[in-house]
Amino acid sequence: MTEKRIGVIGSGDVGKALTAGLAKHGYDVVIGTRDAAKLEAWRKGLTGTVRVGSFSDAARHGPIVILATHGAGTEEALRIAGPAHFAGKVVLDATNPLDFSAGMPPTLFVGTTDSLGERVQRALPEARVVKCFNTVANAKMVDPTWSEGAPRMMICGNDAAAKREAEALLKELGWPGALDLGNIQGARWLEAIVPLWVRAGAVLGTYGHAFKVVT
Repeated sequence: MTEKRIGVIGSGDVGKALTAGLAKHGYDVVIGTRDAAKLEAWRKGLTGTVRVGSFSDAARHGPIVILATHGAGTEEALRIAGPAHFAGKVVLDATNPLDFSAGMPPTLFVGTTDSLGERVQRALPEARVVKCFNTVANAKMVDPTWSEGAPRMMICGNDAAAKREAEALLKELGWPGALDLGNIQGARWLEAIVPLWVRAGAVLGTYGHAFKVVT
């Protein structure tokens, strides 16, 4: 990739992990949050170029924007950021529609006939949305290592060029590549495997695992 600027919307564990990892890999990152002051001490401890701003600041920064919001707050975050600021951009959707209202393990608040990835694409009709990063723990999103080797990251989206850009970024961040599962409707199934991932983690006693397609 030639233009190394990326916006990250969301300042939870996923947003922080991706921001720190991207900055370490030489990216100029703006992380968008509702309360910039609460991230200042964290930002000062990072290596690389990171600025804390609003959701709108992150959406305007660079040709790629990563959504790392809490699932239930994703659509509101996009509204606050301003859909027009995403026009023409690659939007990597790392969110999951997890519902913890009944405790663990979580269920989904949307699924089977719709997905959060599809809702993001509908909310941002001029953006090129790629579901990405949502099937692994935040600690493994950048420079991942496993004893059996890193799997290809499962992605989906409607725009072939956007998926190629996503794969190029993934390779920069230490992934062997992407496994393209088709159009954005594939997000229904990428999101649906996350409750299974949680159940597997509970059995294994770790959440550092990942699913790998073998042939």
